[in-house]
Amino acid sequence: MKSLLLKVFNGRIVSPWLILLIDLSIVANAFIISYIVRLNVLLSSYSVSDLTLSSLWVLLIYLLSFLIYGSFKGIIRHSSYNEFKIMIITSLSAFSFLFGLNYIIEYFNLNWIYISQLVLIMHFSLTVILTIGFRMIVKEMYGFLTKKQAFDNVLIYGAGDMAQITMEAIKNDKENHYNVLGFIDDKVSKIGIQVNSCPVISWKKALETGKSRNVQIIILAVRNISVQKKHEISQACIDNGWKLKVMPSVQNWVNGISNEKQIRDIQIDDILGRDEIQLNLGKIMVGLDGKVILVTGAAGSIGSEIVRQLLRFSVQKIIMLDIAESALYDLQQELILSHSDAPFDVVLADVTNRKRIEDIFQLYKPDIVFNAAAYKHVPLMETYPYEAIRVNIGGAKLLADLAVKHKVQKFVMISTDKAVNPTNVMGTSKRICEIYIQALSQLKNIETAFITTRFGNVLGSNGSVVPLFKKQIAQGGPITVTHKDITRYFMTIPEACQLVLEAGFMGEGGEIFLFDMGEPVKIVDLATEMIRLSGLKVDEDIKITYTGLRPGEKLYEELLASKENTLPTHHDKIMIGKVRKHDYDTVNKKVKELLFALQIENNNLLVSRMKELVPEYISQNSEFSKLDKQLESSEL
Repeated sequence: MKSLLLKVFNGRIVSPWLILLIDLSIVANAFIISYIVRLNVLLSSYSVSDLTLSSLWVLLIYLLSFLIYGSFKGIIRHSSYNEFKIMIITSLSAFSFLFGLNYIIEYFNLNWIYISQLVLIMHFSLTVILTIGFRMIVKEMYGFLTKKQAFDNVLIYGAGDMAQITMEAIKNDKENHYNVLGFIDDKVSKIGIQVNSCPVISWKKALETGKSRNVQIIILAVRNISVQKKHEISQACIDNGWKLKVMPSVQNWVNGISNEKQIRDIQIDDILGRDEIQLNLGKIMVGLDGKVILVTGAAGSIGSEIVRQLLRFSVQKIIMLDIAESALYDLQQELILSHSDAPFDVVLADVTNRKRIEDIFQLYKPDIVFNAAAYKHVPLMETYPYEAIRVNIGGAKLLADLAVKHKVQKFVMISTDKAVNPTNVMGTSKRICEIYIQALSQLKNIETAFITTRFGNVLGSNGSVVPLFKKQIAQGGPITVTHKDITRYFMTIPEACQLVLEAGFMGEGGEIFLFDMGEPVKIVDLATEMIRLSGLKVDEDIKITYTGLRPGEKLYEELLASKENTLPTHHDKIMIGKVRKHDYDTVNKKVKELLFALQIENNNLLVSRMKELVPEYISQNSEFSKLDKQLESSEL
């Protein structure tokens, strides 16, 4: 019997027209009951023909109302508050029409079907109760038939809107394995109340009673919660052996759908990230409205997130340019699914190809350029300085020059904290880009505003330690850390890109904007946290080994050179770096010579030229350290 009912429910063989027929039968029976109750013992004084005629008239009006509002078209087993609301509106519309018609008949003494107003009121009430009751019975029966026997006991952290959305998502997904025991909230006004028939308790009470109630999972469902509080909750869950999961905020739902599958494991980004950034959306909207925007390096971690952020605004078109074919294709497919009507074009091109990039500028005539195209891996660029110079410097110079030539309104350059007192080829290449762009911005009669943004490591970006550590944990370890004392500044990808947009429309031209990266994080602490979040123990399940600093790698990163200072902006997480100005003619000449030298000089000579352009560049743990010694000897 159970299997037959499940087949009926899951196959959805019940036609909407059958549901309509059931609703009409409810309307008819409710009318007869109301008629009998109203007339009571005097029923015999009324003819059957009057009852029949009145019933048919009521049925016709309710049928028209059902057809207009489509209240019978929903899937009954998934009925929600919205379906119940539609049913009430449908019945209320029919009742209002009949009640109003009764008033007209009585006022003008018309020869038409007149139904007692009390009968109409009783009938309306019964119809609403019975039609909604029918749907609730079907819904609960389906829930009972499909309920899984094995489940995890869950407490939802939060008792507000997000928590109730989470509860609904769990209840509506019959494939879920959650048994919600209650809600957690530290607001005194909420403790002790019931939400969806579940009690609200304090976090302290949850910690005290969690083991006795066999709690297995905590789901974080709070709209605004500090990162510090998340960290405290995470530590408590780890100590109690509970899994911690997160219900993302509405704007982060996949395909904009609320369901149980949105609930995900907490990630290191959630703990190391910082409180939500408040953007000057008005200024950004004005700056982006109707603009054609070119994003280079669009398939990378930063470039792709910039594209996603831009799609929130009313831009005219986004040109996504990258040389990485597969990654660009993946981004294209993602946007087709999530933003099917988004105005974007995909361009496969090399930012160092002058003819190709010139054609793109002529074809699309971009108003704004975000340059996120660069090689960023320190050890690789230490081995291949040719590529760092060709792509990072050559690509940025070509794009900047074409931006001036084609009168681009704004050019935003993505830089890095590794450009400060650089110790490696990659950081130096980005510092040269900064110098060139800032020098170019000082020229008179140019219409392009050049903005440089500088920030540290981005959590979860391609090639960063987080994906590497995740892979190493999945493989059973060990996690490899270069040095026990190494620290880095971290920022989440969305946070970094939001600040890039903010800075992009804050600057007038020529500024280097620095982002508040918070406190530096020890990489070994990051590795330890990720192991614990995976439910494993350091050294028992996963070991941490130290491999030594890689070529060009710093022990500590800096955001500002010692000779620099900063100026505040209206945004507390963005500052303006006051850096030494450079003469454009001198810089342009040296950069051209460096790019020309790519064809004829070896790595040592190329890196020597970079050191001339950036005197503060002192190599560390690198074969190019000998060049610094030679330079010291020549100065002596």
